[in-house]
Amino acid sequence: MNTGVTIRRARADEAEALAHLHVSVWRETYRDYAPAEAIRLLDEARRLPYWIKAIAEGAVFVADGGHDPLGVVSFGPSEHAAFGGRVEIKHLYVARTAQGMGLGRRLLKTVLSEAAPDGVALAVVRQNEAARRFYARLGGVERGAFIDPGPLWRSENIVVAWDRETPSSPSNP
Repeated sequence: MNTGVTIRRARADEAEALAHLHVSVWRETYRDYAPAEAIRLLDEARRLPYWIKAIAEGAVFVADGGHDPLGVVSFGPSEHAAFGGRVEIKHLYVARTAQGMGLGRRLLKTVLSEAAPDGVALAVVRQNEAARRFYARLGGVERGAFIDPGPLWRSENIVVAWDRETPSSPSNP
């Protein structure tokens, strides 16, 4: 689907916009699952250092619609054994106004093809059934589970993996 949106590496001057996108999508997605204190504490000031560092490392792609970023994906080495040594997608967010445009698929495909051709994995909160269905449609396979230790919320997570490109993987529309 051609949406007029390009996928490209994030620029340093976009860190604040990505922190804003991250917090707004996260709060909306997890408002029914996360404790109120976690929702209150996760703010742009808390997330900004992460985005500055990830962009500097070249580990962020954005969906650029011409103004504010419409989507973002960040990735890097996993720090948890549940990922089986795969590259971890740390964050994958698409603005509500841009959902349904294929941006999540395109962002995931970009990480698979440009950053981790041998496979990736991500963690999704167990209760987030919509995301789990989305990842399954893109060829993701649930490979394990773990408890995220926080610091804001001890969530139960499912590991979803894409081990190599297959006909159902995000590389094929």
